[in-house]
This record gives sequence, C-alpha cells and structure tokens, in this order.
Amino acid sequence: MTSQVAQTILDFLDQNASIPDTRTLGLDAAAVRAALTSLVDKQMVLMESHAQEEAVLSAEGEEVTEKGSPEWRLWQVLATGPQTAKQLQSTLGPDTAKVGQLNAFKKKWIKKDGDGFAQALSDVPDQVRSDLQALKNGQPLPSTVASEYRKRKLTAIKRTAYQSVSKGPKFSTKIAKLETDLTAEMLQSGAWKTAEFKPFNFDAEGMPPAAGALHPLLKVREEFRNIFFEMGFSEMPTNQFVESCFWNFDALFVPQQHPARELQDTFYVKDPASTDDFPEDYLAKVRKVHESGGYGSIGYRSPWKQSDTERLVLRTHTTAISANMLYKLANQPGGFKPTKLFSIDRVFRNEAVDATHLAEFHQVEGVVADYNLTLGDLIGFMDVFFAKMGVKNLRFKPAFNPYTEPSLEIFSYHAGLGKWVEIGNSGMFRPEMLEPMGLPKDVRALGWGLSLERPTMIKYGISNIRDLVGHKVPIEMVEKSAAVRF
Repeated sequence: MTSQVAQTILDFLDQNASIPDTRTLGLDAAAVRAALTSLVDKQMVLMESHAQEEAVLSAEGEEVTEKGSPEWRLWQVLATGPQTAKQLQSTLGPDTAKVGQLNAFKKKWIKKDGDGFAQALSDVPDQVRSDLQALKNGQPLPSTVASEYRKRKLTAIKRTAYQSVSKGPKFSTKIAKLETDLTAEMLQSGAWKTAEFKPFNFDAEGMPPAAGALHPLLKVREEFRNIFFEMGFSEMPTNQFVESCFWNFDALFVPQQHPARELQDTFYVKDPASTDDFPEDYLAKVRKVHESGGYGSIGYRSPWKQSDTERLVLRTHTTAISANMLYKLANQPGGFKPTKLFSIDRVFRNEAVDATHLAEFHQVEGVVADYNLTLGDLIGFMDVFFAKMGVKNLRFKPAFNPYTEPSLEIFSYHAGLGKWVEIGNSGMFRPEMLEPMGLPKDVRALGWGLSLERPTMIKYGISNIRDLVGHKVPIEMVEKSAAVRF
C-alpha cells in the first residue's frame, strides 16, 4: 500500500512542479504520511507539514439547523399566549427551555408576564439557524459570532493536517532500495562500491538497551544487609535449602511431638528422604536433653525417634543455620569467641496462599553470642536495629518459642493503620540448646527475626503479596521500582 502511494506521488510530481495540498490526491492520509516519510529519507522529495482548523457543526448545531435555535423555538411557543416556566419545560424540554429563556431575554424577545413569560416582539429573525445552515453549506461563520457559537457548543473545531510536496535533490520516478547496513557479503563481493546507503540520522533517538533490574525484595534486602554490616555483623552462609530435622528442629530444642513438624506445616523431602550426616556425639547430647533433661532442665520426658531426626525437610526457618554456626563456634580451634551473625534467605512453610502469606518467604535473622548477655541487651539491640530502619516507637510483649526463653514479640505503631502491628520475634536462646553444643555456661545468645516481604510491601505500598512475588508480577513493575532507603 505505501509503495503504491509513493509511486502515485512521484508520478504526479513528474507531471507537475509540486503538490500544494496532498489532500487533493484523494489518497488515505495515513498512507500518504508513511510514503512521504520514506521518500524524504531517500531525498527524493521535499515536504512541509501544515495544519488547518475549521468550524464544523456539533450534534446540537445539527439540531438547530433542523428545528431552529432554542430561543426562537421558545419565542414561537409563546405565540399562543403567556406560559409559565413549568409549561415551557413541558413543551420544549428542560434543557431547551432553560437555554432558550436565557438567550431570548438577552435578545429582548420575551418579557415577564405575571408568573410566566410572553412575547416582547411580534417578529424575530432566527439568525443562529441561518448562520449554522450557511456553515453546513460550506460558508464560513462571521467572525463576530464564531466564538459565541463555540461556547454554546453549537460548533466544534476540526483540525486537519496535510502536506505540501516538491521535488527533492534525488528525485526520480523509480524508487531505489537504500541499504541500511554494510554487511560482510558486500565487502567480499564489492557490491558496497555501487550500493546506495540510507543517510544516518544522528538526531534520532536510539532504542533503549535491554537491562537487568533488581527486584524490590532484593533492594530492601540490600538495605538490611547494610544495616547489619554497619552494626559489625558477619553474614552466615544460607544457600542450603534442604535441612535435616536434627538441625531444623532437634538442635533447637523443638520437641518431636511439636505441631510444627506435622505435614500440614512442613514440607518433607521425598527423595532422598533422610540423612545421617550430623555429629554423633552432639546428637547424643541433644537426644539426652530431649528425653531426660540436663543443664537445669527436666527435658520433654517423651520418646525419641532416630528416624524423625534423620528426615529431610525444606527448612522452615534460617535459625537452623544459626544453630549450626553456633555449634561450629563452640568447637572451633581456640574455643568460643564472641560473635555477631545475620542471615537473609528463603524459608518454606506449608501454608495456604492468601494476600499476606506464601508457601515460601524470606526471613531476616540476627544472632549475637557473648558472655553474660541479658534481656536488656536484646531490647537494646532491637532499639538500635529498628531505629536504622526508621522505626523508633517499639513495644515488646512476652511470647513463647521452644528454643528461646524469655521470648519477646516486637510491635511498632503504624500511623497509617492507626494501631500497633507485630513486626518481628526475638528471644534469648535456651541453655538446653546452647550447652549441648559445648558453649561455656556463661555464654548467652540472643536472636531476633522478621520477614523481608512485609517491610518491602510497606515501603512500596503493596497490599497483596501476590503482586510482589509470583509468576503474575509484571516485569515493568520490577524495572520501574525506585531504590529504597530506610
């Protein structure tokens, strides 16, 4: 289609010096623009663009040409005698009666008569109708009334674009195909010597290069990492998603009968289903403290199954890594040394998916191990850590965790929601967990954790977690999400 239109333009120019108005060709306007763009690039024609504005009748204007203006129609109704406003509205309709009354009074065609209106003149010309009929027949409106009719929405402005065309420096009736790239084949054959190339447009905008983008979760994750590093923490290796029940539960003093171990809460691995890769001497101590107690505890006094501790699971928390790291610290050459550790990684829970829950999410966890730590140190760490996030108004509520005592839930006042919301969990690791590892009796470890998804949703104003994570998340959202700063 475009090539045919281009040929028509060239053939017309071959017989004429120029085309003052491309509309006279009777061709599709869009096809003419496309053809001219191509011909201008080849320098075969020169083109100038023009825009023309003209007044055309609106739907209301068409009605006036048929029935008369509202003021004239109202004046005509009053020819039978005075009428009230309600009678006029019943006859003409509310809108026509209102507009007609306003303009008829303005032109002094009608007057008040008691509670109604009456004719003030015996004969009036409907100039509005005459002007609009003339416009419909191709005559321009008088400049004195053009603006008024446009305000009354009797006319509208129609804008028309057209082009004027003349011959270019490389005019020809034959359209040559210009090469856009210098190829290896041209160089080998020598065809480049006679080929005509399309001029390079240095003013054209290039195509934006495809580039990677960090997901909002990764942006918030990086801010958390910076906070931990500022506080002197070291990052734990957390690339092991599959854990044994020993490290995920038993080493944390979680009883084998705990509801969290049920299939409805935990994902168990089918193949391989179990492992025996853990320290036997440490396992024996853990088993003893579970069954009969020790280190000041009476234990759970419940049966222990070796098969349960050997089962493999998708880790339900990164605290399994923390337990493994504390065990290594207790048994490293030179003995225990105070440490501060953190991790941010994925965990898995067998939960129903809804607006705020997924079967997998990210856990942010911090652990501090040192001599003679107290609950006050834990609260102090919480105040400093969350203050770096911009959260300064904290409250703590006693809670229960199998592996921490005392345990505290962390709350912050949410101004937007107008209430206190839980933002994390924390506690002091129990002696039944720490001392079987071989840590000295006066070593205490405190820890706290929170999800990565919730603060990310708050920062980016996302109410449904499925709009943040999942296969339906648009790539455009990821690319355009601004960097976050706490």
